Amino acid sequence: MSTTTSHTSEPDGPAEGPARPARLIQNEATTEIPVHLLFRDDPDPAPVPLKPAVVGRRHGTGEQPRLRRPAAGAPRPVPQVDPELVERPARVLPGAAGVLAGACGAAGCLATSWWAGVLPPLVLEALRLPAQAGAGLGPAQWAAYAGAGALGLFGFGGLARGRTGRAWVLDLFGRYRGTVRRSGLLWVNPLLLRRRVDVRLRHWRSEPVPAADGGGVALRVVVLVVWRVRDTARATLGVEDHETYLRECVEAALARVPVEMPGGAKGAGDAAAEALTRLVAADAAPVGLEVFSVQPVRVEYAPEVAAAMHRRRIAALDAQHRASVLTSVVDSVEDTVTRLTMRGLVELDDYERKVLVKDLTVAFCAGRGETAP
Repeated sequence: MSTTTSHTSEPDGPAEGPARPARLIQNEATTEIPVHLLFRDDPDPAPVPLKPAVVGRRHGTGEQPRLRRPAAGAPRPVPQVDPELVERPARVLPGAAGVLAGACGAAGCLATSWWAGVLPPLVLEALRLPAQAGAGLGPAQWAAYAGAGALGLFGFGGLARGRTGRAWVLDLFGRYRGTVRRSGLLWVNPLLLRRRVDVRLRHWRSEPVPAADGGGVALRVVVLVVWRVRDTARATLGVEDHETYLRECVEAALARVPVEMPGGAKGAGDAAAEALTRLVAADAAPVGLEVFSVQPVRVEYAPEVAAAMHRRRIAALDAQHRASVLTSVVDSVEDTVTRLTMRGLVELDDYERKVLVKDLTVAFCAGRGETAP
């Protein structure tokens, strides 16, 4: 095998004719690209209209070209609950119906025992029943026992006492069957699962929740929430625990609303409470909770910044106090010098006036327990 290497030799003298432009790329697989074709200096280039970028068709998919538009910011998702899950009254009967059914079942069991002849003599005498030779416990007697016992259990087992301010959410095998808000003795189908819900107006005082003020300083806030359950079906079946959900809504609202320390800007506390109430009410409404008020009742600095902010607050109060004292001293000195001069008690030149002002300032500051500046 032999390898042949070719060398190109440059001419010794200058090339004849016009100089050829330098080649950018030249090999066996590409052609020559002159530089003047890449960088053309047009005197007045025509403006090129801007059009939305078009995404080409994918090969083999049959997808049509479409415009590529800038992605807009996604709006904040709104909690969604099954629209068919709405509170409705359940079918219940008065408690007298359950008592009657239970009494009938008990009477049926007693009659079956007398029929089978298994009642003790004392019971026969107490009930004044005639003694007879029973037929024994056969299939008919056992069937009568089963029917009467089932009637008694079904009657007495469905009795329930409704209370004002309390409700039951009923479901059968995971399907919502209605809500009971009535009070008094009621009969509810014992096959239904009952979930007790408190529908009274309630106050919840939270534990210290992380928050921040307008400057980003970490705070701990205790809020008082006034709320109640408006839709028992959604509050019970729409979320796992509606009280935990309300607590998380409050924490999320505090992460978005700045809270000011007491004594800050006038009206800042009312504005924060209004914003918190609006956000928490909007988040809790889809799950059947009605929020009336979310009011911060205690605001304090977080432990990691409490010491530094306490020193800063004391320094600000001290500076404010010193400024007020200095203003009062300057006003007193000015009033004293003016009165002395206006009444002609003293005649002072500039130097003597400065000395008098200094002495009076020192005296007034010493009388107030302050150090003269």
